[in-house]
Amino acid sequence: MSNKMRAIMCRGPFDYRLEEASIPNAGPNEVVIKIKACGVCASDIKCYTGAPLFWGDENRKPYVETPVVAGHEFIGEVVELGEGSSEKYGLQIGDIAIAEQIVPCWKCRYCNTGKYWLCQVHNIYGFQPIVNGGMADYMKFPAGSLVHKVPTNMPFTNGAMIEPLACSIHAVQRGNIEFGDVVVVAGAGTLGLGMIGTAKLKNPGILIAIDLISKRLDIAKKLGADITINPSEVNAVEKVLDLTDGYGCDVYIEATGHPTAVEQGLHMIRKAGTFVEFSVMREPVTVDWTIIGDTKELNIHGSHLGPYTYPLAIDYIHSGAIDVSHIVTHQLPLEEYLTAFDMVQKANDSIKVQLVP
Repeated sequence: MSNKMRAIMCRGPFDYRLEEASIPNAGPNEVVIKIKACGVCASDIKCYTGAPLFWGDENRKPYVETPVVAGHEFIGEVVELGEGSSEKYGLQIGDIAIAEQIVPCWKCRYCNTGKYWLCQVHNIYGFQPIVNGGMADYMKFPAGSLVHKVPTNMPFTNGAMIEPLACSIHAVQRGNIEFGDVVVVAGAGTLGLGMIGTAKLKNPGILIAIDLISKRLDIAKKLGADITINPSEVNAVEKVLDLTDGYGCDVYIEATGHPTAVEQGLHMIRKAGTFVEFSVMREPVTVDWTIIGDTKELNIHGSHLGPYTYPLAIDYIHSGAIDVSHIVTHQLPLEEYLTAFDMVQKANDSIKVQLVP
């Protein structure tokens, strides 16, 4: 067996290459998987196109370290188990497994207080070489990874949706939705649609999806949205105010990645409402903070990654409670990674695009 594999290597903005790399080996408490599918995330595209959040500017240090194998939405078959890893993770050769997207240091203040997803070191698969990602034939889960076994009968298409759904679940948890609440999810992309499916399980009074693409709103309805709004056709703020006797929605979750959706939410939400900011913005966003404080006394909750939600995501997908098959629209071979990137960037006919080695 050759010890070489294919990998999509990030070397800089607009410089991703399909290269030959060495297949990783599993050391103590490490796992090597053969990749079955890996999703292309909007954050991958922001990194690819040179967003300062990833590459740095005068206000921040670069987050990405190159060269690094891209990809953090992966699923794969266990092909090698290092010493102690079978006992630690409950895995055998041939099992299907996933790792959470962050590999915590387990030493910093956040890790020591249970907030591992906010780890000060913050190694995320696909952005630092110490945690090479899943856009390859094989990848390694280093020691310290959070590894989960996945049912063998779960389609790989759905299995690669575990990571984004885990993030969606956490965002909905941050919304503190109560019975009868009017909940708005802005953005019906992969993450927003996962939030729609998850929020529906909380039994809100009215669940509203907002997006500029009608096809995505159709899927939002399938996943539980009661009302859909296309801001290019109607005034979204006025529509929500009309539905709520002028008060506004109780919970607003921003998942578009566009600055206008932040301002929209501030005008759409009621006083003392809960605003959840999830998106990875390409550029800094400026809004009127007086609305947050003096005008409405809002609860502003950030949402990052999917802490403690992977078991829920696996269960919801496996049981059919959330049908993620509606979200995956395209699967392409590794060789067509640039086509996949272009599809995600344009977002015309695609939602979740996956690469399949």
